[in-house]
Amino acid sequence: VMVSDSRTNAGVDHIATFRKMAVYEEPGERVLIMLSAGNLAVTQAVLNLLAEGIGEHGDTLLTVPSMFAAVRLVGQAVREVYHSDAPAMMEQGAEFNASFILGGQIHGRSLRLFQVYSAGNFIEATPDTPFFQIGEIKYGKPILDRALRSDTSLTDAAKLALVSMDSTMR
Repeated sequence: VMVSDSRTNAGVDHIATFRKMAVYEEPGERVLIMLSAGNLAVTQAVLNLLAEGIGEHGDTLLTVPSMFAAVRLVGQAVREVYHSDAPAMMEQGAEFNASFILGGQIHGRSLRLFQVYSAGNFIEATPDTPFFQIGEIKYGKPILDRALRSDTSLTDAAKLALVSMDSTMR
């Protein structure tokens, strides 16, 4: 279950709407979903690199052979954007801030979930830590901490995700 909002905040008087969930799908072959939070210019640059291709083979999330390769590709994209944009951002007093959640499955392989940090490094969900949150989490996280387990049904997980999101928005 993945939930995202679409609200961005670039200052007190500048609220806008941008999609923060990207879906990469080839029916019967793979479904990968990526959520983003942080500096919108940074997250959009990473998403564009992932769509256009990275590295000597031009890999994308639709061509990598595994979820591990997919999350490594996301980390590589984050580092590439950092090397390209961070110096100019720092000159302007802007922070290089971006985080991602990547989840999905490639045919014949296990369903996996990862959180990617601003440095491009990542961690994977485990039975002890079955969910990740990025962005504004302080009000919604306690709901998930109390009730969500690795064996929670999809229906109950969806309900918990919506209550958690509602708590954060309010």
